[in-house]
Amino acid sequence: MPQPPIRLARTVQHLAVRAIAARGPAHPITRALLAAAATAASRAWDMGHRVTDTHPPTGTERTTRA
Repeated sequence: MPQPPIRLARTVQHLAVRAIAARGPAHPITRALLAAAATAASRAWDMGHRVTDTHPPTGTERTTRA
């Protein structure tokens, strides 16, 4: 069963971050994962998910400007 688009975007993003840490940003695998993460995030956005769905507030961040 395929993952929901927001979950897929989050998963690919985490894989890309791990690849950056392990191989560096210029490595072909890292670049492919970053492209896949961007595509998955774009598709999730088009389906109605927002950035806050991928990056929920941690409780320490302000949600409004003072």
